[in-house]
Amino acid sequence: MFGRTKKRAAGPRTVTLIGKPGCHLCDDARAVIERVCAETGDVWEEKDITRDEELHRAYWEQIPVVLVDGEQHTFWRVDEARLRRELLAG
Repeated sequence: MFGRTKKRAAGPRTVTLIGKPGCHLCDDARAVIERVCAETGDVWEEKDITRDEELHRAYWEQIPVVLVDGEQHTFWRVDEARLRRELLAG
């Protein structure tokens, strides 16, 4: 993003993993998110598209999807270094 700077919100950021049971990519994403959030002190949550019709409609072709503070960060595969940079960005 040229000409724009993001300011980190005060306090921990929230990482949301959107996935479904039995998804091996979701399992991989969960492991990365757990590890990075443990390092950065940020919090994470998980949402299941099989239990939420709106999430299912929005993301069923992209799972796992990772949101940071409600904005889509990535989908399918989570790059650990990229997620860490995003969370530590000031």
